[in-house]
Amino acid sequence: MTTSSQPHESPRMIRIFDTTLRDGEQSPGASMNLAEKLEVASLLDEMGVDIIEAGFPIASPGDFESVKKVAETIQRSTICGLARCSDKDIDAAAEAVKPAKQGRIHVFLATSAIHREFKLRMTPDEIVQRAIAGVKRARNLCDDIEFSPEDACRTEDDFLCRVVEAAIDAGATTINMPDTVGYTTPNEIFDRFSMVRNRVPNIDKAILSTHCHNDLGMAVANSMAAVAAGAGQIECTINGIGERAGNAALEEIVMAMKTRQDFFNCTTAIDTQRLVPASRLVSKTTGIQVQRNKAIVGRNAFAHESGIHQDGMLKERSTYEIMSPEDVGFSKTDLVLGKHSGRAALADRAKTLGFSLSPEQLVTVFEQFKILADKKKEIYDGDIIALVQQQISGSVEQEWALIDYTVTSGKNRTPVVEVTLKHGDDEKTQRVEQGDGPIDAAFWAVEKITGIEVVCKDFRVRSATLGRDAIGEVNLEVEYKGKTYRGIGVSTDSVESTILAMLNAINRIISEKRE
Repeated sequence: MTTSSQPHESPRMIRIFDTTLRDGEQSPGASMNLAEKLEVASLLDEMGVDIIEAGFPIASPGDFESVKKVAETIQRSTICGLARCSDKDIDAAAEAVKPAKQGRIHVFLATSAIHREFKLRMTPDEIVQRAIAGVKRARNLCDDIEFSPEDACRTEDDFLCRVVEAAIDAGATTINMPDTVGYTTPNEIFDRFSMVRNRVPNIDKAILSTHCHNDLGMAVANSMAAVAAGAGQIECTINGIGERAGNAALEEIVMAMKTRQDFFNCTTAIDTQRLVPASRLVSKTTGIQVQRNKAIVGRNAFAHESGIHQDGMLKERSTYEIMSPEDVGFSKTDLVLGKHSGRAALADRAKTLGFSLSPEQLVTVFEQFKILADKKKEIYDGDIIALVQQQISGSVEQEWALIDYTVTSGKNRTPVVEVTLKHGDDEKTQRVEQGDGPIDAAFWAVEKITGIEVVCKDFRVRSATLGRDAIGEVNLEVEYKGKTYRGIGVSTDSVESTILAMLNAINRIISEKRE
């Protein structure tokens, strides 16, 4: 495998197609409400993403409205809606992206032998005719059309070339060749993209795109191999979230091109200093935490513990760091704030950490900051991040709010929890003397007061910072009437953070029922 450009040439601009709101949201438990989708879309737009795939409009009325609202709101990025090669899908996608300053319809149809035989039960000729009809219908409704032969990397060479040529003749302006099941290898995908470029006579009329899944852990490597073979667009997600093992990670792709421009001779329009804030926002919005050793945005990405490494870093940073942490949005220092710090200092620190708070959000975060400052001697960046992200992730109408709680527990003693919640102007108190512990009893109390019974499917507690007085952050998933809802709560008290997370989830349930 070799690069597609010579070092003396100007860097080739690669389009970043972000599908966090569509493919990323298909991760189990990662669904977002409209406000969360708009927040993520706005940050993607600000950071320079070229195309935002906002959803699959035909999937549900909620998905349609989300894509339409993103299209109405976003100013710079192209807004894309996904559609199968069917009239209803294409019409829904066209209507959803219609308000966008720049809209795109992404039409897909499976082409591999295994999909043709077992899923579609269609002949090769029928596939080609369906693809042509779908692309033509989409092109009559929108000027920017992307076509994906699903499972392209397992499709026979001759048939793939035939479908691609037909789709371009029908009006496709971008051809995406996805590794739908994460099966291919870098050398294979390089050869496949080279083959299509060499054999399809009208390939110069479309941009080639790559969309790789991470089932074998090679999504980013495969994406970069496709670029080396001439792809001009990469489809990816923040933190690499997506179905099964996920998608190619946007932050890794962007920094690979920036750090190794000598090899790839490619660049992007992405503001890399927004990568860490974007990672944090998506992590909190979806409830999917980033592993500590995750490349680029993980907590340990720029941490050095080895004595040899530390010695080298003190002498010359480049001995063990190939990138600057500031380049991706990490803060160089860990500024300490305290109870005497003002709102302006908090706002400035939040901005430095990558968060742009509205006046209303700043008021709420500052109130929580002051409460926390009375409990802790010093407040670190991790504490501020947790408070801000709770405000972002908890952006649902507060139908129920916590007023007070007390806990009595001990070895060989039945835990007793008394919880007081506010609903409108009313306050309701529930005393519970049951449960396997105070956390379980708190769950029972909240359920009895709100009248909403849920099944807890996942419960995670982590420390936002180091130290005995660190904030405890609770992320939970509950099931209510067959649907999964997330909740987040932060406090120095694990019981309080659990109650807050529970209420966050219940408020989401109520908000969705009302919508």
